[in-house]
Amino acid sequence: MLPISNTVSLAEHEIELQAIRAQGAGGQNVNKVASAIHLRFDIRASTLPTIYKEQLLARSDQRINADGVIVIKAQRFRSQDKNREDALARLQALIRSATRQRKARKPTRPSRSAKRKRMDKKTRHGRTKALRGNVSRDDG
Repeated sequence: MLPISNTVSLAEHEIELQAIRAQGAGGQNVNKVASAIHLRFDIRASTLPTIYKEQLLARSDQRINADGVIVIKAQRFRSQDKNREDALARLQALIRSATRQRKARKPTRPSRSAKRKRMDKKTRHGRTKALRGNVSRDDG
């Protein structure tokens, strides 16, 4: 069982784990040992509560494909067991983050002094730029 919250958990049969060969450097061992883990989790076919499913499917996350399947590839460690734990932890974090309440943004306005400072700075900058213009020659 993979605990998501106090009341929600995932059964192990819902999560498909497959060992694959890791990419990148790793010496002679990398071509022989399947240490990376490919995790697949079907959101629609899971036993997650409806609100979790809706929130996950509404997210624009590259790990969630068009069919509603979460695909996570874990190859950070050289050990298959550590990569399995890493993949499960990342799945757990993704599902937990989907239902976290976002803090509502309170729109604010700039203060009167901030507006005045901005206008003064614009005026000074405009004067500086005006001084960069052509110099008129008066040979009188």
